[in-house]
Formats: sequence, C-alpha cells, structure tokens
Amino acid sequence: MKTHSIIPIFLPEYGCPKQCVFCNQKHISGTIKIPDADEINEIIETHLATLLNTNRKIELAFFGGSFTALDIDIQEKYLKIAEPYLLNNNIGNIRISTRPDKINDENLLLLKKYGVKIIELGVQSLNKEVLKLSGRGYEPEIVYEAAEKILKHNFHLGMQMMIGLPGDTKEKSVFTAKEIIRCGAKSSRIYPLLVIKDTPLAQQYVENKYKPLSIEEAIELSADILELFIKENIEVYKIGLHPSDFLHNGTFLAGPWLPNFRQHVQARVWLRKFEKEIANNENIKGFFVNKSDLNSAIGPNKKNIIYFKNKNIPIKISESPDVKKGEYDAVYY
Repeated sequence: MKTHSIIPIFLPEYGCPKQCVFCNQKHISGTIKIPDADEINEIIETHLATLLNTNRKIELAFFGGSFTALDIDIQEKYLKIAEPYLLNNNIGNIRISTRPDKINDENLLLLKKYGVKIIELGVQSLNKEVLKLSGRGYEPEIVYEAAEKILKHNFHLGMQMMIGLPGDTKEKSVFTAKEIIRCGAKSSRIYPLLVIKDTPLAQQYVENKYKPLSIEEAIELSADILELFIKENIEVYKIGLHPSDFLHNGTFLAGPWLPNFRQHVQARVWLRKFEKEIANNENIKGFFVNKSDLNSAIGPNKKNIIYFKNKNIPIKISESPDVKKGEYDAVYY
C-alpha cells in the first residue's frame, strides 16, 4: 500500500550550468517551458484534489533542474509559492534536486528557512575519469564537501547515481554506491544510462564511440547496488526511468530500458536469495514471502518460477502474513 506521494514540479535544466553528454531535459521531462507561479499552484491544487483524503504523506518536489544553481531570489520565489501549502499542512515536506557543485551555506540556510527537508544530489559517479567523460564539470571532492555541508545543516541527504556512463565499469559503479553509503546518504536513485536523441552521447553512439549496457548487464549491476543499499537501510526511490520520463516522439535511441525495470532488478535480488537457500538445502519446495514482495519474488511474467523450472527445480512462491517485508520462509518436503 502506498504511504506517500510526491507532487513533482519540473524545472527542466533551469539553473543547470553545464549540459552533460547524456542529458536533454526537454526530452526527459517532455517540456522546456518553465512553470510560472500560477502554473505551479495549479499543479499543486490538481494533485491535492486527489491526495488529501488518502492519508498519504505528501511531498512537493522541485525536479529536473539544479535548484540551488538558480539566483537566490528565484529560489526564494519558488519556495514562497510552496510555503502556504506547508503551513496549512496540505504538504508535509519539500524536496529539491541539485548539483553537488551548487551547494553553499547561503543556499542551505534559505532552504532550511522554507521547510525543505530533503536534498537530492545528482552525483552520478564518484570516479574522476567517469565524471570528466560525462561532462559533469566537477570532481569527486566536490561531492564529498557538498554531502558534509548538507548533513551539517541536518537535511535528509539523497544521492542519485547512474550506471553505464562513459568510461564506467562494474567496479567503478559499485565503488560509487559504497561511497554514497559512506557519505551518509539516506536515500538514492539508480539510473542505467540511456542514449537520448539530440545529446553528445547520441553522437558518440552513432559513431560507435559509446556502447550502452545490455539489459542483462544493467539488471545484474543494479541488483548488486540495490543489495548494498538494502543492507544499509538506504531507501531507493527509483530504479530506471519511467516511460513517461523520456518516450516523446522517438527520442530514445538505445540502452537498457524496460517498462518495469525496477521489478526486474528486485526479482534478480530475490532470485539470488532463493538460489543461495536451495544450494544449501535441496529439500526446499517453495518459499513464503510478504504480500508486498510477492510480485517481485515471482518476477515479471513469473520469470523466477520459470528459471527454477528450467533447472528442474519446481518451487512455489506464496504470500504469508507471518513473513516480514524483505524476508522469506522456506518450505521443505
């Protein structure tokens, strides 16, 4: 059951000082128009009309650009629009996304003043070479400094990462995930890199200078990272882009995209758990999982059931109210 909802306000590339080789926010968000005050109020009111009686925690989020890269007066203008909804308890929290190199004490004090609680940094990688080849415009040290400042001001720190970037490897991505944990992040997003039309990366792809991850490689690596985050109780808000995030007029060129990519990754994590258990005991005939985990444990199109069936291991995966979320009980012959 869904316990919280986000009202998204997209500011495509607004405030972003550099355009990375992979990014075209016009295609990713579906718009290049910056919403004005009336439009933002309309977006909020439209969402609240369906959310206020759901008992969900409601957050307002400024996505798509680099919020703290905006002029300080523009930041305050946007935050003032949101302030009445926060004071009236219509929303419980404001979050922003921004670049690590656009964090300073002045910005953080302003965000604190207007009730922002969550700051998500678009880290993408903590490897110096990968950052350079991706056109991020900063080095890893900047990320560490930004994370330290954010935590010093008692914000919830989120850190987004990407896999399959130019120059990236499995080892570099796992290193980034481990560093995100070490930095004290409480949440993350995992995005396999996709090739989007009208970007420098698209040109590299056409010229065979960049090869995206395969779907299988992306699932495996995302599962590796998800396991690390689960172990450290880091909430993963998103794995992969939703089709509505970028599928506009054929702008997707290549890369590891599936409409339910997150479920494939979660299914892989469950498959690994089950394989390990079966390897230790051949008398297992099935597993009980929490109701909320059932779809992921079975996998899209029952892929985990089919996997074991093809190995002549017919198992059944069922739900049980006695099993905690994320755990399982084995059933023996």
